[in-house]
Amino acid sequence: MKTNVSLRILVLSVVALVCSLTVSARNDNNLIYNSEQRDGMLIAQTVYKQDGNSLSNYIKYNYKYDDQKRMTENETLKWNSINNCWENDLSIRYKYEGKTVTTDYYKWNNKKAEYILAPEMTITMEAPNL
Repeated sequence: MKTNVSLRILVLSVVALVCSLTVSARNDNNLIYNSEQRDGMLIAQTVYKQDGNSLSNYIKYNYKYDDQKRMTENETLKWNSINNCWENDLSIRYKYEGKTVTTDYYKWNNKKAEYILAPEMTITMEAPNL
């Protein structure tokens, strides 16, 4: 019986340690950031609001890259606490042509259920480091 209890405590301790190591969190003004990486690249980041000892979903970012490890898309989702789900909000897409980077902003349109380009926010810049 004592061995069984000790084993449970050990397993719970290991699980708690693994969870604390896998969640890379920082606290800025009651916001907690949980980053997900794959092959050294940031692929997602979930932001939680801290209220006392509880956390609630706030914003989620998803990132996509091309074969040269350049970011091609940054998608933002907002938490809908009424429907208890993530909802699309904004997509920023990057196009690389030579030393030029074009950044297009797309806002989510609920009626069309797709991202719609916001042309007034499009930015084209020279990037000498490319």
